[in-house]
Amino acid sequence: MAIFTDPIKEHADFGPGDAEWLHLLVGDWQMVADLAFADLALWFPDPELGFVALAHVRPSTSHTVFHTDFVGEGIRSDLQPLVERAWKSRHIERSSEAAWSNGDSALRVEAIPMVRNGRTLAVVTSHLDLSSSRMPSRLELTYRQCAYDLLKMGTQGLWPDFASPTGSRRGAPRVGDGLIRLDADGIVQYASPNGVSAFRRLGDIESLEGRSLAEVTAGLIKDRRLADETLPLVVTGRMPLRSEIESRGVSLTLRAIPLRDGTHRFGALVLCRDVSELRRREQELVSKDATIREIHHRVKNNLQTVAALLRMQSRRMVSDEARQGLEQAMRRVATIARVHETLSQGLSQVVDFDELISPQFRLSAEVASPSQKVSTELTGEFGKLPSDLATPLALVINELVTNAVEHGLQDREGTVWLDARRSVTDAGERQLTVTISDDGVGLPPEAEPSAGPGLLGGTSGGLGLQIVRTLITSELRGTIRWLAREGGGTDVRLVIPLDA
Repeated sequence: MAIFTDPIKEHADFGPGDAEWLHLLVGDWQMVADLAFADLALWFPDPELGFVALAHVRPSTSHTVFHTDFVGEGIRSDLQPLVERAWKSRHIERSSEAAWSNGDSALRVEAIPMVRNGRTLAVVTSHLDLSSSRMPSRLELTYRQCAYDLLKMGTQGLWPDFASPTGSRRGAPRVGDGLIRLDADGIVQYASPNGVSAFRRLGDIESLEGRSLAEVTAGLIKDRRLADETLPLVVTGRMPLRSEIESRGVSLTLRAIPLRDGTHRFGALVLCRDVSELRRREQELVSKDATIREIHHRVKNNLQTVAALLRMQSRRMVSDEARQGLEQAMRRVATIARVHETLSQGLSQVVDFDELISPQFRLSAEVASPSQKVSTELTGEFGKLPSDLATPLALVINELVTNAVEHGLQDREGTVWLDARRSVTDAGERQLTVTISDDGVGLPPEAEPSAGPGLLGGTSGGLGLQIVRTLITSELRGTIRWLAREGGGTDVRLVIPLDA
């Protein structure tokens, strides 16, 4: 299905809701095309082309009569008089058998004006191939009558209904899944073979025709407490709603479309579909998602337990060097735990890194500077990152912020900045540039900017530098550089490819 709506923006004099009504029509007219066994086209007046095609839909119940796309093109001269009559009369206009296709097939063409609030907004043409010589079955005749009733409601502004659910909800019933036509009292006038089969899976029923669909459905429900509250309105055809019924392990989704003529409701269409397998797969996915979240939650709890044990052990250490080593290990474990905590709260393996790193950035600076005042500033945006990038990046930032406080500021007041920028290279590859800066003592005179020796000095610092380089090269597949900051201090710049 294709749609072309730009022409109406320049020439249409629509009132409130008119454009939305046409979009609602195009969003639901696949059902009408399937019922009519015909191609449908939507036309709108154009000062140069006469009428321009806004949209076109092909039936899934029959072959198409138009094998090429004509959306955005002008109307053919042999069809224009019919469309003009429908536009002016605001009634359905029918043509005699004509040949208006790429072949020599005889077509029956109908022009249906879509009228709302007394104004014609567009014209729908229905193109039915008459080349088949066989006698149409009862199913085809019933389907075509249903399509005609819906299109006639369109000439009165009664269909499509803004209350009708036409979105692409998973498991939404289609014409081929099963159709039941009701009269004004909810008695089944016709049920397609697929519709009967769907209800038979719910329970033992002989037939549907001539019976009240509401009574049949009520007899199939074993547990009334699980019934959808909209179900009575759907099975009686009184409201354009969707509902679902479950019995004996079978799930059936239903959609009702009331049929009206003015203010008089003379029947309804009920589409039905067996979605048992679909619901079973959805339940499996929910169970898997819940299991993954529970795993992340337990990993987080275990890591927090390890961090607590390291904290207890550090308090027993006599050596300051050993105590600092355990405290750094504790911070690294806690950083990984926070990533798993974030993953345990969502369904995807993608982390909103800005929410994760903001509190960790401040905490890393505070823990590394218990006796000095250090300010932190976070700029830019990391965005969403997959978990396999989030964990090593969080560890790298934790190490570099700790190093900036302990070695860059060297027991004096100062500021640590964290900046993140996304960009695209000349080769079209996405990358993330992260800069950790401080206004401290700066690089040692003998330091190479690309390597930065001595910045993570000392025994624990050497381990921190090793962790950073290992994670950047093996996990993040990026690069790191130490640079002198303008105005004093140090910039540590990470460049991480996001498409690796």
